[in-house]
Amino acid sequence: MSVGVSVLGSTGSVGETTLRVIREMGGAFRVVGLAAGSRVERLMEQIEEFSPEVVSVAGAEDARRIAARFPRLEVTYGPHGATQVADAPGVQTVVAAIVGAAGLAPTLKAVQRGKRVALANKEALVMAGRLVMEAARKSGAEILPVDSEHCAVFQCSKGESPKHIRRILLTASGGALRDLPLDQLEEAPPERVLRHPTWRMGRKITVDSATMMNKGLEVIEAHHLFGLPLEKISVLMHRESIVHSLVEFVDGSVLAQMAEADMALPVQYALTYPARKPGPTPALDLAHIASLSFAEPDPGRYPCLELARQAARTSEAHKVALNSANEEAVRAYLEGRISYGAIPRLIRKVLESTVPASLDSLEHILALDRKSRQAAQRFMDQGLPA
Repeated sequence: MSVGVSVLGSTGSVGETTLRVIREMGGAFRVVGLAAGSRVERLMEQIEEFSPEVVSVAGAEDARRIAARFPRLEVTYGPHGATQVADAPGVQTVVAAIVGAAGLAPTLKAVQRGKRVALANKEALVMAGRLVMEAARKSGAEILPVDSEHCAVFQCSKGESPKHIRRILLTASGGALRDLPLDQLEEAPPERVLRHPTWRMGRKITVDSATMMNKGLEVIEAHHLFGLPLEKISVLMHRESIVHSLVEFVDGSVLAQMAEADMALPVQYALTYPARKPGPTPALDLAHIASLSFAEPDPGRYPCLELARQAARTSEAHKVALNSANEEAVRAYLEGRISYGAIPRLIRKVLESTVPASLDSLEHILALDRKSRQAAQRFMDQGLPA
């Protein structure tokens, strides 16, 4: 019997990869729901191929277009649309691949319902890690990480006691600007930043890779997923993107997970776990690769990494503010309203204006998210110092 799947963020990079994996798996999985933003033409192509029962889009007009073309399809829209798709009858697995804070509510709903959640939305755990993990413990939901780094840690630590782990090492490519002279970073243009040397991803996460904010968010995500203190989570530069992360044990052993840089593998692992099945990821040719390199990240090149650690050490409110400020900063950078170098300066200003607090509900988290975004806009309007 096929497993019912809802794909949140179906027209994005991870969503498209998920559908590629489902296609390769034959009839093992059945697409029940698709949630997308505004790429309506691509969504309609997905509807034609996979025949879901329910879909969601961002706007009402796009929803009407889809409903007119597919009259038997349940179509919803707006902030609650993706949550309806996640909670649709017949869905056993939810692939949470909506980028940013917008993915929090549907991800939390899927966890509360006790579904298997293939988690690609790291922001859900950054903003609400305690709430999400508590909900998983209550409902029995499985949270299987789709980020290649966390999937690697999950595989390397499976069956091990947390007390046997000395630390985990999340690998980082360094992004598109890893070789750019430091004095040229301030005015680095988006077209340069968006040329990632290894991965093909969405615009926001590609900028996050260049600033290494993505790795800062992943440190916080790993803290919640694996129950380890922040000081046991390290970041290691690895240009080849072959070793996806490592786990170091107290006896000195280090286990690493290696594979080609293809998101199909962690997506497939989360869908089929605990089974392993043939899939679309090519085999790794170590003789062709020949060598692998590792180094410590340069804090002068990647100040966002330390900003993320500082936020995580301070309070739950600071983790929300970190994510909100980063999303606003990246959007403003891509729109040409601030420079690349202003991204960490804006995030720092928002964090400095945030009051430490513990957040006990989704409503409180979303309210602080809005407040932090307003603060970011206010600081940009006032002008950021160089």
